[in-house]
Amino acid sequence: MAHSITTFLMFEGTAEEAINLYVSLFAGAAITHIERYGPDEQGAEGKVKQARFTLGGHNLIGYDSPIHHNFTFTPAISLFVECESEAELNAAFTRLSEGGALLMPLDNYGFSTKFAWVNDRFGVSWQLNLA
Repeated sequence: MAHSITTFLMFEGTAEEAINLYVSLFAGAAITHIERYGPDEQGAEGKVKQARFTLGGHNLIGYDSPIHHNFTFTPAISLFVECESEAELNAAFTRLSEGGALLMPLDNYGFSTKFAWVNDRFGVSWQLNLA
């Protein structure tokens, strides 16, 4: 049996900016550990070697890859957020959609009275749902 399963987000130089945005959106979210590349390491000095953070009790890891890859995030995998209030959903939607791409506009889709699906400016996909 797996010891744990954690969502891992790989960035190329924007991990800290993305993680700071994410933890600012949801009550109780926090960065629990951050380690930076030092001099003479493979990554750019000061960039995120590994950051652990929590969103809604879910553990995530973010890091800045020192290697350029020919791929990025895909909306086929997304973070599904059950928002407790309309105000929380609206605030998250506004901040996450800034500079990003709208996949499903904020609306009533029958399966939810208020739902949106966005890719943020870092490419991470978010489904926001009013619980």
